[in-house]
Amino acid sequence: MPRHLVFLLMLFMLSCGKTEQDVPSVNTFSKPPAWAAEAVWYQIFVERFRNGDPENDPRLVDVQPGFIDTFPDTWSITPWNWDWYQAEDWMADIKRRDALPPEHFDRFSRGLQMRRFGGDLQGVLEKVDYLKELGINAIYFNPLNDAPSLHKFDARHYRHIDRNFGPDPAGDVEIMDRENPADPDSWQWTAADQLFLELIDSLHRSDIRLIVDFSWNHTGADYWAFNDVRENGANSEFADWYEIEQFDDPNTPENEFEYRGWFGVESLPELAEENEPLPGFDYEEGDIYPLTGGFESESLKAHIFAVAERWLDPNGDGDPSDGIDGFRLDVAAEVGMDFWRDFRRSVRSVNPEAYLVGEVWWQRWPDKLIDPSAYLQGDIFDAVMNYRWYKMSRGAVAGRPPLIDAREFGPHWDSLQQGFDPAFAMAMMNVASSHDSPRLATSLANEFPYKAGQGPRGNPNYEASQPTRDVWLKRQLPLLVQQFTWVGAPQIYYGEEAGLWGADDPDCRKPMLWPEDGSRVEYTHPDGLSQEPDTLNWTSKYVRERYEAYQQLIDLRKFNPVLIYGDVGYPDEYDKQLVAYTRFNESKTYLCLFNTSNEEIVQTIPTEFNYLFSTDFFEYGFGSNHAQVDGNTYRLDPGDFLIMRKSN
Repeated sequence: MPRHLVFLLMLFMLSCGKTEQDVPSVNTFSKPPAWAAEAVWYQIFVERFRNGDPENDPRLVDVQPGFIDTFPDTWSITPWNWDWYQAEDWMADIKRRDALPPEHFDRFSRGLQMRRFGGDLQGVLEKVDYLKELGINAIYFNPLNDAPSLHKFDARHYRHIDRNFGPDPAGDVEIMDRENPADPDSWQWTAADQLFLELIDSLHRSDIRLIVDFSWNHTGADYWAFNDVRENGANSEFADWYEIEQFDDPNTPENEFEYRGWFGVESLPELAEENEPLPGFDYEEGDIYPLTGGFESESLKAHIFAVAERWLDPNGDGDPSDGIDGFRLDVAAEVGMDFWRDFRRSVRSVNPEAYLVGEVWWQRWPDKLIDPSAYLQGDIFDAVMNYRWYKMSRGAVAGRPPLIDAREFGPHWDSLQQGFDPAFAMAMMNVASSHDSPRLATSLANEFPYKAGQGPRGNPNYEASQPTRDVWLKRQLPLLVQQFTWVGAPQIYYGEEAGLWGADDPDCRKPMLWPEDGSRVEYTHPDGLSQEPDTLNWTSKYVRERYEAYQQLIDLRKFNPVLIYGDVGYPDEYDKQLVAYTRFNESKTYLCLFNTSNEEIVQTIPTEFNYLFSTDFFEYGFGSNHAQVDGNTYRLDPGDFLIMRKSN
């Protein structure tokens, strides 16, 4: 019998199932939807998930404009199992723009952003059964809107799915060109839109919810409204949508048109807002901080609300079951809170159970994260991307800087939860890795601080190759156990369960590995040095033990609601070098211990606790408990964890 099935059987025997006391009350407008706490999120970056339809692969006409360099005529799709740090032949033909000094030009870095592998919605649709087998019940899609880039945060059209994610890119362009983008009554359904609706139906029939990523802070430079502003200047009816610094003077040969791009990126023109810092918020010059205010243009707001309603209730019949289940909202701290309040009211009027999660991240790079409490008062978001959880767990459980002493774990967590109701803590998306952070294994293989310095090129001390099994057992696995036994909804970035590794963006965006893809071998060092080849294959123990571990941890959480809804306690009778906490309700208590020291710890556990699993379970297989010394005395080596359970 497969190990995950044995583990599932064990969990069924241990679990008494849900009771009324396990599940919170029915959702209201000011609370997260009831389903959010039970979510196990799986994040899909569609361009890199699976190429299910090679006939719709991007063409040059689809991918430019939209990037700061012109794609060379020799450009082509990159093979799925390409050696990541090997340059394609067409990269030699990339030419820098004259405005950029030569010392700032890195041809390979530009080429990484130009790469396309052809992932599409057909590829996702073909893997719905895989996702069900893994056990996840919620998907967070990175942007699907039509856009030229690989990441899709530079929208050409908010209202349509990307042309290359569907079966008929050329036909979709013809449909979009026939519409009046400013008039929702003229909007039609493209082939890509219809395939997405089919995917929504397939996921919902599989009891999997989904949310979609949108950025209401900026569009792409090829967005239909921005093109109108560029052409018509101050006379454009959309001129008040954007932060225009200077319009072009048609009476001069020069082009004086200037606008503000997100973080100065000219391919991401910012939408115009009237904002002020949130009163009473502690900030310094250069900080990102919560903002009052919102968009200047009422027509822009109406357009955004219409796009949201289109995907929440596609057939417009008042029943949102055929639509998406919410939104992940990009760079949310850079959009005014008054707009977010209006957005919540609009979204919840269409689907009262819709989930809104904001990207509320840095206050001051690279050390201080934003306190999200202002967004979690029931009038804006249901949760934020919980990077604060990862930074804490990475430092306390996985032993990577900034380190957190085991004795400070409880007080540190409590300090992060101040200012909002526990219902929002349970709905948090606890992000372990993502499209714009290093993959989990690579993050934990390196001693650099969280996010900062997480790039291999020109950094000889950075470990960019396949992480060792010791990193898996002593750092990554304990962090995952902590994630799945902790407050908040666990998030899995596609491919973590298949052993993918990679540094910060763009190296975290390697294509997914599938069993039918065979072996992927990386021969090339990021700085062109010699290295031993790294091989990834689904038949290897490296992949199988990771996939099974994710299955087991998903089952653990799914069938033990105390790990979702239970209270948190910090027992003080255990060795002070152990991170120790309990999850408990009236009927059950789970005891979780993690050895964060560099020494062996022998610990006696109260006799009412029964062994559930430990590091040994994943290292040696079900039935092994090398940690048990005698009775309820256990040995935890550095990096080991021990999970116990008792009935109250």
